Amino acid sequence: MSPTASLHEKQLTHEVPDPVVTRLAELDETPWYKKPNLRLLYLLMFPTCLGVEMTSGFDSSMINGLQAVNSWDTFFNSPRSTLLGLISAMYSLGAIIVLPLVPVITDRLGRRHAITFGSVLMIIGAALQTGSQNFAMFIVSRLIIGMGIPFAIVGASSLIGELSHPKERARLGSIFNACYFIGSIIAAGVTLGTFKMSTNWGWRIPSLLQLVPSALQVTFIYFMPESPRWLISKGRGDEAMAILVKYHAEGDETSEFVKAEYVQIEKTLELEREAENIGWRSLLATPGMRRRVLVGSFLGLATQWSGNGLTSYFLPQILANVGVTDNRTRNLINLAITCWGFINASFFALTATRFKRRTIYLTCTISLLTVFTAWTIASARYRITKDQSSSTAVIVFIFLYSPCYNIAYNALTYTFLVELFPFHVRAKGISTFQWFSRAAGFFNQFVNPIGIANAGWKYYISYCIFLLFEVLFVYFLFPETHNRTLEELAFLFEDDKIVEQRRRVEEEIHHDEKDVHVDDASDKKA
Repeated sequence: MSPTASLHEKQLTHEVPDPVVTRLAELDETPWYKKPNLRLLYLLMFPTCLGVEMTSGFDSSMINGLQAVNSWDTFFNSPRSTLLGLISAMYSLGAIIVLPLVPVITDRLGRRHAITFGSVLMIIGAALQTGSQNFAMFIVSRLIIGMGIPFAIVGASSLIGELSHPKERARLGSIFNACYFIGSIIAAGVTLGTFKMSTNWGWRIPSLLQLVPSALQVTFIYFMPESPRWLISKGRGDEAMAILVKYHAEGDETSEFVKAEYVQIEKTLELEREAENIGWRSLLATPGMRRRVLVGSFLGLATQWSGNGLTSYFLPQILANVGVTDNRTRNLINLAITCWGFINASFFALTATRFKRRTIYLTCTISLLTVFTAWTIASARYRITKDQSSSTAVIVFIFLYSPCYNIAYNALTYTFLVELFPFHVRAKGISTFQWFSRAAGFFNQFVNPIGIANAGWKYYISYCIFLLFEVLFVYFLFPETHNRTLEELAFLFEDDKIVEQRRRVEEEIHHDEKDVHVDDASDKKA
């Protein structure tokens, strides 16, 4: 075989997925909402899994809103610059501290226990935040909330991907991140309603409400089934099969789709165990795994260093730099941006997964670079001329920035991560993404208020440079994962393992079919 033919064959292994499970899933034309068991499963996912991101959204919007609440500003002696950065950064620091432990809980105890553990920590943190008597207590409470969020996010994103029907998996993964805006809208609305309160309840009420999503997760999580893939990995195949039959086949034990799905999961996990050790070193063991880590780490940085950290935590300072200083006006803009974000993020969550991942990510990064550059120019013009039209332009670009970011970094990030990392390193891969995301967030939250205060619009140039790097990185290094099952993506960069995986799955399916024919023949003879 010629080198050219060999290369072409390798390219095909990446571009042509194993069709068995994907083909059988496409033959099922009944929509999910007409399937009672699957409908119940997705309904339970909202408070237990999809709602996890509401806590993140609530936190960023609440900190934005509290800066315009006079009672909070007075109680904590008007924190600015470094102290304001510390308040925001402690949330990320808490996550950074515990992230090495997240895969231990998620892989050993299961996805549901990880969600529960993280939610309990966040409830404790929110309670302490509500009852804070001084600045130090407020800081510690935010550290504890930050320690809880990665357990819940890694567990929930994994459970959504591993439990959903293949037809809806990508869309549900996108909706997961869009739920961020539900928490944001609630927090923005609450702080708008309390900012005039003269008592400390003006900031304690928003702090108290932050524990609501976590309380819902603890309440409903054990009504949710565990991940079938996790159960199979622990030798509990019968339980996994029962879950797949109930939710993916509406109780039909003879379903060919569920049989093929189970075999594909089982054989893929078997091959993963043979190919890799399951420790942290497995993330760097092969060229394919190193590329996965590189892409996942980049996503962690890009989702924080694309300029979104400015509007998420420091919108009042940005608006002050372009002449908007009235607290009510700033809170109204915060609420409007949040509602607009929810609208476009929800739209993209329902539509972006239909397109190729690379196409969507390139659209996202190029449009972000364009809009943020224009935002920087408008900020510079206002600083120089004090022109009101430049101030208005900045606000317009902030609104335009939202859909540019949400089309990929919100709509696709967790969907893409679940597709990128195979089961045996999925929790570790998403934890790696979280570590880089939280580290970048910590840097942003600590440095942003200092940079905005000291450099003004010139500070934005650093984001423009990084956005250009993002465009190049996505173009040259992002793989395509569209329209495949998780098992079909398990060996995305490992050509030899793909061939072996297909062989084992086909052998097992054919073996089962022969057994069925033999049983039928025996029945006829009898």
